[in-house]
Amino acid sequence: MPRLFTGIKIPASVAEHLRLMQYGLSGAKWIEAEDFHITLRFFGDVDGVMADEIIYGYESIQVAPFSLRLSGIGHFGKDKPRMIWAGVEDSEDLQHLHMAHENLAQKLGLKPEGRKFIPHVTLARLRHGNMEEVSNYLHDHGLFETQPFEVTEFVLFSARSSRGGGPYQTEAIYPFD
Repeated sequence: MPRLFTGIKIPASVAEHLRLMQYGLSGAKWIEAEDFHITLRFFGDVDGVMADEIIYGYESIQVAPFSLRLSGIGHFGKDKPRMIWAGVEDSEDLQHLHMAHENLAQKLGLKPEGRKFIPHVTLARLRHGNMEEVSNYLHDHGLFETQPFEVTEFVLFSARSSRGGGPYQTEAIYPFD
């Protein structure tokens, strides 16, 4: 069973900017630059029939290219940080694309996503996140932002089912009109 999700790949120039911030946190498992992405919809482990329905169904999503900018740094895990991420500036186009992904997933018979959509790029996973260390990291990188970049496609990725995480494999690319 493949573990599938859709996302937006981060361009190499932006990925390099993110990669240069990957230091200074003990126990951090830094994400490889080629695996940086913004998740649009996580499907999880699906059988072959559902995988095919996802692959072909998502060809129907039609949107125009749009710009995004990464801005801000944060973490998930309130008092026990488990992930460091780069934020994505508010974008109506991105919200529209996410909703198209969510609506199609439900039409295919998948359960609604239980979590609120918080667009981000994961920089590191933390095994034993130290709140003081994470706070210092966030302070040091608090003014982070990138130049806008053009989004012209989304990608269907597969992940290793044993542990999740990268390296991710591209299963299909869906260019915009």
